[in-house]
Amino acid sequence: MTLWCRFAINGASHFGIVDDEYVVRVDGSPFEKYSETDDRFPLGDVSMLVPVMPGTFYAIGSNYSNHVVERSKVRGTPPKFYDRPRVGYRANSALVPTGADIVKPRGSGPSFQYEGELVAVIGRTARRVSPQEAWDFIFGWTIGNDVTERDWQKNDPTNLRGKNADSFKPMGPYIATGIHPSHMTTTVRINGEVAHEFDTGNMLFDAGEVISAISETNTLSPGDVVWLGTDELPRNLVPGDRVDISISGIGTLSNNVVSEDAE
Repeated sequence: MTLWCRFAINGASHFGIVDDEYVVRVDGSPFEKYSETDDRFPLGDVSMLVPVMPGTFYAIGSNYSNHVVERSKVRGTPPKFYDRPRVGYRANSALVPTGADIVKPRGSGPSFQYEGELVAVIGRTARRVSPQEAWDFIFGWTIGNDVTERDWQKNDPTNLRGKNADSFKPMGPYIATGIHPSHMTTTVRINGEVAHEFDTGNMLFDAGEVISAISETNTLSPGDVVWLGTDELPRNLVPGDRVDISISGIGTLSNNVVSEDAE
């Protein structure tokens, strides 16, 4: 397994490979030719960035049974399971790294929630690939927090505000290669207490099926990301909360919630 990251030091950003408590600077990128340098920095001396800035940012909803059932109870409607992945887009402008604040916008309501998600990072150009072939096009895995304002999501005709406001998409800290979702557990902690824990790979549509479905009509490129949904009924967040999302083998994505009015 290898842990990749993007980091900033001395005003410049770089890709790097994590080696214990250090990061080794890389010339190039993990999606092209690269070489390790002799530059080696303690992790505490660098600023972590979003591990990749995707060309296209895909996300699937309704991909875990428990989430579908529990969300339907909240809405007071029967659970609806789909016969193919329901994939949409998210905005790069909403991405923030681990350690950055999640900003609760002015005018947002109390149903302000997190969603801990596994993220597939595409490593090679994929077009019309089968579900089995699609696994070979995944470079690695990172963690996403699909922050959502539920009233905006429900009442707006699009997800512009509900899921794509600034800071609504924390992602990171690393991209892990050489592991598989079937060996992962997702744990969500709010203010240090475990709120949810579930088998990461227990999806209705696995990563291969989702990527294959996208590739039927859309070309996926190296560095694109595919967020794969959540298996929890999230709680409401308030300013002052801390959200830590851990997935086995990848690490922990940590962000504090602040109010826009307090900025």
